[in-house]
Amino acid sequence: MKTNKTIGINGMHCAACSSRTEKALSAMPGMISAHVNLALEEASIEYDDKRIKPTDIEQTITRLGFSIRQETVLSDNSHRLAMQEAGKRMLFTWLITILVTLLMLPHMLMGIMLISHRVDSWLLFMLSLVVMIFPARQVYISAYKSIRSGSANMDVLIAIGTLASMLTLPLSYVLKGIPAHAFEGIAAMILAFHLTGRYLEAKARGKASEAIRKLVNLGAKTAIVIIDGKETEVPVHKLQIGDVFIAKPGMKIATDGEIVEGITTIDESMATGESIPVTRKPGDKVIGATLNIDGFVQVKTTRIGNETFLAQVLKMVQDAQHSKVPIQVLADRVTAIFVPVILVLALCTFLAWLVVPDFMQSVSFWLIQFIPLSVSADGLAAAIMAAIATLVIACPCALGLATPTALMVGSGIGAANGVLIRSGEALQTMKDVKCMVFDKTGTLTTGKPELITFHTKKLDNDLYLQIAAALEVKSDHPIARAIVQAARVKGLSIPDVYEFKSISGMGLTGKIENKFYLIGKADLLALYNINPNSTFDSKKDYLSLTTQATNSGSDTALNYATRIYLATENELLATFYVADQLREEAGAVVAELKKRKIRTVMLSGDNEAAAMAIGTQCGIDSVRANVLPADKATEIKKLQAEFGCVAMIGDGINDAPALKTADIGIAMGKGTDVAIEAADITIVRDDLKALLKAINLSVHTFRKIRQNLFWAFFYNLVAIPLAVFGVLHPILAEIAMASSSITVVTNANLLKRKKI
Repeated sequence: MKTNKTIGINGMHCAACSSRTEKALSAMPGMISAHVNLALEEASIEYDDKRIKPTDIEQTITRLGFSIRQETVLSDNSHRLAMQEAGKRMLFTWLITILVTLLMLPHMLMGIMLISHRVDSWLLFMLSLVVMIFPARQVYISAYKSIRSGSANMDVLIAIGTLASMLTLPLSYVLKGIPAHAFEGIAAMILAFHLTGRYLEAKARGKASEAIRKLVNLGAKTAIVIIDGKETEVPVHKLQIGDVFIAKPGMKIATDGEIVEGITTIDESMATGESIPVTRKPGDKVIGATLNIDGFVQVKTTRIGNETFLAQVLKMVQDAQHSKVPIQVLADRVTAIFVPVILVLALCTFLAWLVVPDFMQSVSFWLIQFIPLSVSADGLAAAIMAAIATLVIACPCALGLATPTALMVGSGIGAANGVLIRSGEALQTMKDVKCMVFDKTGTLTTGKPELITFHTKKLDNDLYLQIAAALEVKSDHPIARAIVQAARVKGLSIPDVYEFKSISGMGLTGKIENKFYLIGKADLLALYNINPNSTFDSKKDYLSLTTQATNSGSDTALNYATRIYLATENELLATFYVADQLREEAGAVVAELKKRKIRTVMLSGDNEAAAMAIGTQCGIDSVRANVLPADKATEIKKLQAEFGCVAMIGDGINDAPALKTADIGIAMGKGTDVAIEAADITIVRDDLKALLKAINLSVHTFRKIRQNLFWAFFYNLVAIPLAVFGVLHPILAEIAMASSSITVVTNANLLKRKKI
């Protein structure tokens, strides 16, 4: 049986760490897929639980030198403690390094030693050793475990570089060409900048992952249930489906449910991104973790645990952050071989300075003309200096962090704005969409019938609307609800009905104040020999209830509206026109897509007149009507052949095959679970404008990914040659290496300033 699991991993410090972990997990028999995210310090795996045990997975990870974190997502408290620990190591290292610097400065500036060359050198050696043994010991432990597992990570480069600098002192007794005082302090300085980079990088990565931590912390911890007539507070995880809990003003809704008693206003901004609170009454669904503002309600639990809305959002965001975009493949290939290549390059650099020193010095001299960073050294000292600089500059961390950090921030921003992204590939591809396909009902339209207009026999419109509502209030049909809602909006009272009767498939009859009325389809009128096409006295007897009907001159709306007739036993009194209305924002969204040169197409199973009416109102380029659910996927394939990258947005079960077929499937969050499950992107709030936000988010996120990859490659392409030819001091190399990682993570966090 397939099992999905997310595992928190401690101890991964660079892209090589995550790469070898992913490779080791993927190689396990029975492992279906494994994705390791360095920025999140997590592994997302899918495996056959009949062939792999959780203990096997944990052993594989620990053999690589890492440890399992009990909590999948670092909580705010855990993240704060980790930051404090990293900060302590950094500060302790700098205290020692400052002492090292004070000892080295007199010689560097004036060519003198405080005591003697040998004593000062051994003092520097001991101070650097203190740094290596205590605050920086994890670097060497990680390097050892990495080598033991048959691979090499960034800590291996740092370890070799610093150990090499330390070995110069004992070697200076037997080898010529090594000034004893030149290298011992380098180890402490390299580690100081290295641990500072680790601290700043962790701090920035913490900001990048704060969106998912906020989601984890959003949920209510306890719920109030009534037991034996008393209010009792229980942990949320003990709630069962069907339990009724209480939500008082100011409390969070404990879990997903349905209001059974009371009316309240709820702030659903955490779920939909919509800042305006909404009114909820008995029968309405409520979302766990949303804030109950002013009412006292009783809620029946409908979803618990991993089935809740919040849990599903969390899973979708995590899935997106664990997934890899196509552009990341190149970075992964580079980082997989980066450390071994650098080790070989450092060795070649060392040998080159010994074998062809004149050539290396000439190149170094030429580079100095443009970049005055060179350190005066020759012979064996120059070879060691260049090799150490090469080792410490070539960190693949920036490459490994470039894409996942941008994805983390981007998907977090999307979640905060009601746009849930299931995969990183969808986030990258969204910006390349050439054709946007819309479902009609529930996507371009509101998805629920409304009374748009009606004609009446006399001028007393309110009277006939009252009568119609009195009959329809007994029915639960969507059209009946539309008429009743129209009466309530106008503030009309609904009279009582006697001798009520429902005629299946036709309509309703009943008496109001001893007068017989009927309401329904033309078939019902035919039973009483009433002509449904009776004309009314004048156009003044026409009432437009919606702006859209008025703007369209009513003719378009009337063409596809469902007609419901109100009559007595022998006379037609009114004709009601009920239709699914175009979303208020639909026209503006379609216009903006066309402005971006994205072709707009509507697929609908409705008749051509109804489909064309909606398509015309919102300005759709192409309308394809009478399309059966099974044929929608075929239509998508045709559009892909014609335009290239195609996205589809829908909300119904019948849209699921088409959503899967499209390059990007987008589901309206108010739609069916099947449609949402089939989609790559889900729009939580019931607002089509969020579609534009999804496109904008894709553009901004991918721009950050490209910028990050540029900076990651730029640092290495420029700095490695400088290090090889002795122009870059090892200390400056370590500063540049740490800066590259901090740069890409900080740049990713700048996404938060973008308005989507």
